[in-house]
Amino acid sequence: MQRWRGFESVPSGWGRSVVTIGVFDGVHRGHQAIIGHAVKRARDLGLQSVVMTFDPHPAEVVRPGSHPAVLTEPVRKAELIEALGVDALCVVPFTPAFSQLTPDEFVHDALVESLHTAAVVVGDNFRFGHRATGDVAMLESLGRTFGFTVEGAPLVSEDGLVFSSTYIRSCVDAGDVRAAAAALGRPHQLTGVVVRGDQRGRELGYPTANLMAHRYAAVPADGIYAAWFTRGGELGVRRPASVSIGTNPTFSGRERRIEAYVLDFEGDLYGERVSLDFVGHLREQRRYDAIEPLIAQIRADVEETRMLLG
Repeated sequence: MQRWRGFESVPSGWGRSVVTIGVFDGVHRGHQAIIGHAVKRARDLGLQSVVMTFDPHPAEVVRPGSHPAVLTEPVRKAELIEALGVDALCVVPFTPAFSQLTPDEFVHDALVESLHTAAVVVGDNFRFGHRATGDVAMLESLGRTFGFTVEGAPLVSEDGLVFSSTYIRSCVDAGDVRAAAAALGRPHQLTGVVVRGDQRGRELGYPTANLMAHRYAAVPADGIYAAWFTRGGELGVRRPASVSIGTNPTFSGRERRIEAYVLDFEGDLYGERVSLDFVGHLREQRRYDAIEPLIAQIRADVEETRMLLG
């Protein structure tokens, strides 16, 4: 998959293409359906498929300080999109000037002049242009003017629930990682670098890897979770982990942390980039009046993790 940063990176001589547009945070089942539709349409027409997405999140530019929790970091999002068979990913810098483009200007500058669009595939709720004044009907009208077709892909739902990034963020925020995984089509993943903590886990007999995640990362609610742990340099190798998220109330902690005890593992992980794929929520965080019951509970959490992840 070709990866472009901005329209100026589109190769000269780039032919006509089938384009789909969106933030696509999470690349969830709904996104997968839309992107898959675009890929199939491109193949049917003998054209290249292009995913147009944006960085930073448009909400941060339009309403500074409102950046939503991020389900997938840019590198991860690109990997997931590539796995769907897309030919090119165009990441458009979402600047204040870009946000001011009218629907007509957006279509002319982005779709016609830059990507030579033959067809556009978008979700039924697609909006575009300054103040999101453009919708699918307007896009179809502009398509007739500029010579491209528009196909609206129905939103993906299950039991009346429409899958969306907003819904998945709410699941993660509530600690319902199973519901999040059902909508994503895979476990919710956190990625970050292992940093030094207070070494309390080591003192208790359960040394943990303390994960420093991205500042906007969608971190599950405080609690204890079962997750798969993967080191950046070990592709295809994953290990079960019991993960604590919270402030360590037993020790009157104040800083919220993500701490993973990796089962049956010994070694130094400091400075390594690792990921956690959350499979299940085991329990809420609790405060214990003594160390012994805390250690007994950690032991039980580890065994439950082992049973859950096999």
